[in-house]
Amino acid sequence: MNIGLTGGIACGKSTVSNMLVQRGAMLVDADRIAREVVEPGMPALDKIVDRFGKEILFPDGTLNRKKLGETVFGNAEALKDLQNLLHPSIRALMRERMEQYENLYPDKLVVADIPLLYESGLEAEYEAVMVVYVPRAVQLERLMLRDGMTLQAAEQRLQAQMDIELKKERADIVIDNQGDLILTEGQVDRFLRERGLL
Repeated sequence: MNIGLTGGIACGKSTVSNMLVQRGAMLVDADRIAREVVEPGMPALDKIVDRFGKEILFPDGTLNRKKLGETVFGNAEALKDLQNLLHPSIRALMRERMEQYENLYPDKLVVADIPLLYESGLEAEYEAVMVVYVPRAVQLERLMLRDGMTLQAAEQRLQAQMDIELKKERADIVIDNQGDLILTEGQVDRFLRERGLL
């Protein structure tokens, strides 16, 4: 079985993906793959530099993520351009890794961890979609605490993503992560037991 795992920023998606991996799931992480496709010499990085300029690079030619983030967050057109440049490369490499895992480990759960799964229209590619959920107020609080952001900066990041309530409504499986971790683990274990994966 495969699932797409998503949620909003600061919802605890990494916590849930770690729980799934600890219980035997194979993980394909879109963020990790997104870093791979923008390494120096990769075609996606060249396209990003063509669109946003050399100032988004460090002197050694690697991508300055903070600078790129400042450029695209809060600018819908720039963000869309970045997504259009990156997503085809990320999708192709993710699909390749998913197929490898499904062929090598047919009895295991294969999890695709994709922050922008719904925004990218990828839900149909997975047997089910799991959303890690916390209310928007908790997202803001966690973002400000975790990343040292101002309220305005945190709100800007949230506005760049689909509202968490909409993701929750569209999900096949919802993991509510606003309580203690033990409660989150219980929900993960119940999901795995119901699918015969634990």
